[in-house]
Amino acid sequence: MSGLKDGLKGKVALVTGASTPKGIGLAIARRYAAEGASLFLAAEGTPEQLDAAAAECRGLVQAGATVEYGQFDLGLPDQPEAMVAAALAALGRIDVLVNNAGIRDNKDFGTFTRAEFDRIVSVNLTAAFFTSQAVLPAMRQQGGGRIIHIASQMGHVAADKRAVYGLTKAALIHLTKSMAFELGPEGIIVNAISPGPIRTQPVLDRIAADPKYEAGRKQYVRAGRLGEASEIAELAYFMAATDATYMQGTDIVIDGGYITH
Repeated sequence: MSGLKDGLKGKVALVTGASTPKGIGLAIARRYAAEGASLFLAAEGTPEQLDAAAAECRGLVQAGATVEYGQFDLGLPDQPEAMVAAALAALGRIDVLVNNAGIRDNKDFGTFTRAEFDRIVSVNLTAAFFTSQAVLPAMRQQGGGRIIHIASQMGHVAADKRAVYGLTKAALIHLTKSMAFELGPEGIIVNAISPGPIRTQPVLDRIAADPKYEAGRKQYVRAGRLGEASEIAELAYFMAATDATYMQGTDIVIDGGYITH
C-alpha cells in the first residue's frame, strides 16, 4: 500500500507536551492513536492530567496498540534522555518523535531576566535538540524514523512581547533544516510545523479574560477564525505516515494565512 493507507499500524510515537486537554500535543496523540500507533505521552503536567490523557488515547487505539506515559520536566538537564529511555523501555522502539513541548512568557523586551530567558530556551529548543539526539540510536537501528518539530508562525514574523519565544521557534526551524541535511541519508526524516493562532487552552483562557483578544488575533487571519488543534494534528499525521519522503527539512506554516500580509 502507499500514501496514508497503512496509517501508523505497528508504529510507536513519542509525543511531548501531551497532557493539556485542549493542547496540540494531545490532539496529535489522539490522531495517532486512531491510526493504529502505540504511544508514549510525556509532559510536565500532573500525573492526573497525564493519566486522563492516556485514558482518552487508550479509548481510541486499535487492537494490538498500547499507550504509556511519563512525567518529565524537559527544561532540566538529562530529562530528555531519561524520557527517551523510558519510552524505549516501555514500548521497545520509537518510529515517530513529536517535539511539541513548549512554553512562553509574554513580556516586553528589556524586562526578561536571565532565568526566564534560560527556562524558555531550555524547554522550547534545548529539549528538542537533546531529545532528537537521544532517539537517534534507536532510529538508526530500526533503519529510519520521523522527527517532527512543532515550531510557530512566530518563528517567521515578529510580534509584541514574543522576543524570546519567537527566537526559540526560529532556531527550531533552523534545527529542522540542519537535522534533515545530516540525517536524511539515513532514512530519518525531519520536518517542522509552524502553527498560527490556535484555540489551545492558554488562548481560550485569554479570550475568557479579555473578549477583545480573539478579535485582535483574527484581524490578520485570512481564514477569518482561529485554528483548531485537530487541524495541526492532521498535518502531523501526514508527516508521520506519508510515503512522500522527498519532503525533508521543510517547515509548513498552518496559520489561516496570517503571515501572508
